[in-house]
Amino acid sequence: MTDSRYAARPWVALLNEAQRGPVEPADSLVHALRRSVAAAPDRTFLTYFDGRLSYREVDELSDSVAGHLAARGLERGDRVAILLQNSPLFVLALLGAWKAGAIVVPVNPMYKSGEVGHVLRDGEVTALICSDRAWETYLRDTAADSPVQIVLTACELDFQTRGDARVLGFERLPQAADAADLTTVARAGYEAPEGRRLRPSDIALISYTSGTSGTPKGATNTHGNIMYNAERQRTGLALPDAPVYYALAPLFHITGMVCQLGACLNSAGTLVLTYRFEPGVVLEAFAEHRPHYTVGPSTAFMALGAHPDATRDHFSSFVNISSGGAPVPPALVEKFRAGFGPYIRNGYGLTECTAPCASVPPGLEAPVDPASGTLAVGLPGPDTVVRIVDDQGKEVPFGEQGEIVVRGPQVVPGYWRRPEATAETFPDGELRTGDIGFMDEQGWLYVVDRKKDMINASGFKVWPREVEDVLYTHPAVREAAVVGVPDGYRGETVKAYISLRPGADTDPGELAMYCKERLAAYKYPRQVEILPDLPKTASGKILRRELRSRPQDSE
Repeated sequence: MTDSRYAARPWVALLNEAQRGPVEPADSLVHALRRSVAAAPDRTFLTYFDGRLSYREVDELSDSVAGHLAARGLERGDRVAILLQNSPLFVLALLGAWKAGAIVVPVNPMYKSGEVGHVLRDGEVTALICSDRAWETYLRDTAADSPVQIVLTACELDFQTRGDARVLGFERLPQAADAADLTTVARAGYEAPEGRRLRPSDIALISYTSGTSGTPKGATNTHGNIMYNAERQRTGLALPDAPVYYALAPLFHITGMVCQLGACLNSAGTLVLTYRFEPGVVLEAFAEHRPHYTVGPSTAFMALGAHPDATRDHFSSFVNISSGGAPVPPALVEKFRAGFGPYIRNGYGLTECTAPCASVPPGLEAPVDPASGTLAVGLPGPDTVVRIVDDQGKEVPFGEQGEIVVRGPQVVPGYWRRPEATAETFPDGELRTGDIGFMDEQGWLYVVDRKKDMINASGFKVWPREVEDVLYTHPAVREAAVVGVPDGYRGETVKAYISLRPGADTDPGELAMYCKERLAAYKYPRQVEILPDLPKTASGKILRRELRSRPQDSE
C-alpha cells in the first residue's frame, strides 16, 4: 500500500506521545493476571455488590477451574462456551478455560435455544458453563443435541450477599445431578494443568457475529488481538494507577471483554460488576465505587441521563467515558455534558477487529462534519490503517464516502472454519467492514451508516443516521431509529421509531414536521411511530432489523 493516500496515517500527528508510542503487550490476559498477582496480590480485582475478590484469589480460583476442566478431559484447543452475565463467575470461567489451553466461546445469555444450539454445533463446543436457571429451563435439551461433554452451572448469587432484587431477584436452585457447580469447583483447590502456555497467535475467543451479513459466524480473536487493544487502552487513556473500571457493557460482548475486563486486568485495576444493566443499580455503583472509566452504548447513557436520581456527582469520578456499538449522536454528547459534566468519547470497531480500531483520544474532542452534521467516531491508532474505498475496492479521496476497511494488529485472521467468508471479508488480511463512512484530511473517521441499512426512496439514498441525528436534537426524544419500509409509490419510504424522555409530550406529526424543517424533502420520515422502548441487543445497540420486520400500516 505504498501508493495509498491513507498509508501516511495523517491521524498520527494528532496523537500524543503515549498514544502513538510503540507497545509490547503481554502474550495473553493470563500472563497479565500473573504479572498483576506478582505486583499487587492483595489488590481488589473484582467487586460484585458487597463482594470483593483480590488478584491472588482470582488467580487461585481460576487455577482450580482449569484443573477441573483438564481432569474432565478438556484438551488444549477445545472450545468452552460461557453463557453468564457480568459476575465474578464469568471471569473465573474465562480465565480457567484459558489456563486449561481452551478457546472460549462467549455467548449472549439472551440467546434462545436455536441460537445457542447453532453456536454449540458450529463451534464444536466441548464444555458449557452457564447459569443454573438457563440449564434447567432450556440448555439441558439444547446441549443434548450438540458435542458438549462437560457442563458446569453457576448461581450468580454467589460472591455477594446483598441480593439486590432489581437485578438478582431469583432463587438459588438445587444443584443439577448432571452438572458440576462452578463455585464449588473453583474452591476445590485443583491445580492448573502444566504445558498449556498460551501464545499470541493462539485463538482466544470465537466471537459469534452476523458480521457484514448472513448467518452468525465465529470471528477468531487471538490472544495477540486482545492484548494489543488492551495495551493501547492502558497506555492511551491517561487513567490513574490502579484504575477503577465499571463494566457497563456485557463481558460476553467484545467491547466489554476487551475495553473493560481486558484493559482493567492489563492495568492491574479494579473491575466493578453488577450483573446486568439497570440504571438505578448503575448509578448507585458509580456513587459507591467512584470509577474512572466505563464504556457502553449511547442508549445506556440516554437511560442513565433520564433516570430521576441522576446527578452530576454520580459522574464526577470519571476520567474518561467512551461509547461504542453505534455512533453517538452529537446532540446526546452535548446534552450529557451540559447535564452531568463528562464528554462522551466516541469509538468505532467491530467484533472482527477485537473492539476498537478508532477512538477519540483524551485531550481531543471529535469534530462535527459541517456538511452532514455527523460526529467523528475517532482517530485510528498508530499501527492501524483505515481506508475508504469504492465498490471496486479503489480508494476514494479524503472527504468522499465509501466502505471503511481496516488493517492492523487487532484485526482477526478470519472466521472459524469459514474459508469462503474469510476470503470475502478479509481480502489480503484487510477487513471489509460493510460500514459506509469517510475520513477528513486530518484523519478523523466518520461513520455514515451500515451499507445494508441504506434506504432507497424514489432513487434517492437516505442514510438512517442522518435522520436519527436530527431527531435526537428534539427535546422530547429519548431514542430514535430510522428504517426503510415498503412504499407503493417511492419503493421505500422513511419511517422513524421513537421513544420519549420521561414526562415528555409530543406526537408523530410534530416530529415529522420537525424533521421536514431540517432535512431535504426526500429524507424526512413520512411515518413516525412512538413506542415505550425500542428493541435492543444485550449490549444496548438498537435493533433496526426488528423494527423493519414489524407489521406496517397500509397507509
